[in-house]
Amino acid sequence: MTKVFIINGGQQFGHSGGRFNETISAATAEFFRSRPGFEVKTTNINHDYDLKEEVEKYTWADVVIYHTPIWWFQLPHGFKQYIDKVFTEGHGTGIYRSDGRSAANPAINYGTGGMLHGKKYMVTTSWNAPKEAFTLPGEFFKETSVDEGILFGFHRMNAFIGLQPLPGMHFHDIEKNADVKRDLGQYREHLTHVFTNLN
Repeated sequence: MTKVFIINGGQQFGHSGGRFNETISAATAEFFRSRPGFEVKTTNINHDYDLKEEVEKYTWADVVIYHTPIWWFQLPHGFKQYIDKVFTEGHGTGIYRSDGRSAANPAINYGTGGMLHGKKYMVTTSWNAPKEAFTLPGEFFKETSVDEGILFGFHRMNAFIGLQPLPGMHFHDIEKNADVKRDLGQYREHLTHVFTNLN
């Protein structure tokens, strides 16, 4: 039985209702619940949550799936607050033990103190920016991919606690040219590919 923890980081704030990430998160839960061999737990960062319970979800899960928009080239502040609080609660209690270094040689082994080794994570992001902003010469992101650019720190954060990445998916041009039906179809195909190969 593969245990999947789904986090909806789509924040309801300002002009954003968080509807796209709500839709993607619901589709993820439905995908796994409709198939044998999976158990699912979820969190929506807009709802009240108990920090100890969230740490327990991380330690329970075999796979953590994050869904987040990108606001001003970063995670929304509510999702960042969730991570800050939950990871702090998980210090020594399931998420990370230390930064991994020892007093004997403090220059090496930074980032090796995670407690979630053997577990995996996947992330989806949603953007107003079109895909071409990342790929075309002269465009805004200077031909730097989402994962190697904006999400670099996010990926290292997960490595710090011991999680290993699964291929993620990025949704572009959501505000001006959304095609939710197409995106959901492509996303379900992505999940099928990733988790058929995983199992």
